Amino acid sequence: MKLPRVLLAALLGTRILMIAGAAEATQEGWVGPLSTRGRYIVDANGDRFKLKSGNWHGASGTWTGSGDINDPANHHAGEKADQIPLGLDRASLEEILDGFAELGINSIRLPFSNQMIHDTRPVQVLKNPGLSGKTPLQIYDAVVDRLTARGFAVILNNHTNTSRWCCGVDGNERWNTSQTVQQWQDDWVFMARRYKANKRVVGADLYNEVRRNVWDDPNWGLGDDHDWQQASQRVADRIQLEANPDLLIIVEGINWFGVPADGLPHGRPTLEPVRNLSHTLIDSGKLVYSAHFYGYTGPNHSGATGTGETHDPRYQDLSPQELRDVLYRQAFYVAAEAGTHFNAPVWISEFGVGGRDNSDPKSRDWFNRFVDYLVQTDTDFAYWPLVGFHTNRTGNGWALLHWDAAGNRMGLYDGDDWREPAWTRLIHAPSRSGQIPQVERWSMLNLDHADFQPSRAVRAMPDWNPGARKGACPDGQRVIGLSHTGNRGLCTGSWPSSGYAVVRDESYVETDWASGYTKVQCPADHFLVGYSVKGAAFDAGLCAKSPTPLGHDGRTVWFDRGDNRASGGGDFAQGHYKGQCAANEYIAGVAYTGRVGSSRTPDAILCRQ
Repeated sequence: MKLPRVLLAALLGTRILMIAGAAEATQEGWVGPLSTRGRYIVDANGDRFKLKSGNWHGASGTWTGSGDINDPANHHAGEKADQIPLGLDRASLEEILDGFAELGINSIRLPFSNQMIHDTRPVQVLKNPGLSGKTPLQIYDAVVDRLTARGFAVILNNHTNTSRWCCGVDGNERWNTSQTVQQWQDDWVFMARRYKANKRVVGADLYNEVRRNVWDDPNWGLGDDHDWQQASQRVADRIQLEANPDLLIIVEGINWFGVPADGLPHGRPTLEPVRNLSHTLIDSGKLVYSAHFYGYTGPNHSGATGTGETHDPRYQDLSPQELRDVLYRQAFYVAAEAGTHFNAPVWISEFGVGGRDNSDPKSRDWFNRFVDYLVQTDTDFAYWPLVGFHTNRTGNGWALLHWDAAGNRMGLYDGDDWREPAWTRLIHAPSRSGQIPQVERWSMLNLDHADFQPSRAVRAMPDWNPGARKGACPDGQRVIGLSHTGNRGLCTGSWPSSGYAVVRDESYVETDWASGYTKVQCPADHFLVGYSVKGAAFDAGLCAKSPTPLGHDGRTVWFDRGDNRASGGGDFAQGHYKGQCAANEYIAGVAYTGRVGSSRTPDAILCRQ
């Protein structure tokens, strides 16, 4: 197939060949694993690695007929689901990867289902005889191997529980809808271990489009079995502790809650809850947040028709300024607001629009405006989907590359796709590149419902305060702020330590720095790295010993009647009073109310340099 493409490029001009050459160049010279510095993803050398990605779906189960695979009307319970990446039955693996290189992408979001992992039935793949007779997982392995050998980064994406098209009320609304939480976590540990040696397998995209089913909603922070924030935090812990600490941990926001009808609560919160409750990983510098945007959905519109959302605009209905405001509020603020506990790269891991056959001016305008916003904000992205089918140049118009049953290809750059200028503008947009400096890391502690100790060292200790809920900063960080109520804390810094001490009383108090209040204080040359609570009551402090002497000059920071915070970190306990030391200080002690009937809430901290 390469010779006809060269001839076609000669007919259409040299621009296509230039794009293809540039795309090949982007596949070279980067070294995994990837990590994060502030809002940027970087490679092992600390250079920016912008995810310019596409979704290669199919391994999670996809209808393989000739109609539009993005049209829900074409998906049925009995749909064919070979659980292999789309197009392998129509073109060779190498030809498909050649097409990806031509598009200029450097990374692939590769969906899978939990069912695919366990399916041992062999699959016949006529266009790829080397893959025929393998199980779906073995074919997935072979695809990962060839993608990474060609220089593409691969992000593993748990798209569905069962193998089928996504995403409706289909038994795949949550990570635990059609399976147990234990099975979901175990499958992720299995997949993360499976590709541990391949440093170009760079990410674990934990679950796709968490949403309401018929009866109930997902939530962000309630602590129950529908709590997506807690579930994603816990599976991330297992991946980092048990399987593969090199992977980026990618957490998508909540896609939908409520009954989609006028007059009833409903909406698409996406990443809005992250502002008040973010994730803190055991291995810092690995967290990426993601979101999906399509013109036919909206901030309060599911995208479905006939659901009663008659007064809710879709994104494509919004004015340019309204669209920018909504996009910022729902996702892009996470990357934009540096120096906060929630600041992280944002990856728009799905966006797309119908192609050649699309004559709708609203959806066309939406796509161009959205691409412009991605360019302006220098945001990482993944188009949905890369591969589709066509018959006589009609069929699935959403994909950027299409093959018919005879194996004839129709690509974005083949001359008649209105999206080509926007895609070229996006792929070749000026972007931050080169070395990205290290940034101060800020981490939230959340003891609302259970222990929260993202620290390898502390987890290796015996239970340092049985019967209490315990929080501890990631290794190398220290507690820099506490909330008056609400069980929240803020960590920062990069301080070494050598051993721990638990403080429950005034044994180490040197001066009365909070007269009339009960105080706990770290021993000399120790700093606070954790704390425990019983209910809402402060119970004990966990102090780490510094290998070098610390300063003893101090000041009392009161926060019993209002916020008293130094800059940095953002609002780590929204709606509660907070106290926070300066970035060059450490917390040496905590004072709390101790009177009969009091809640023993923290009221002051001792900040020392």
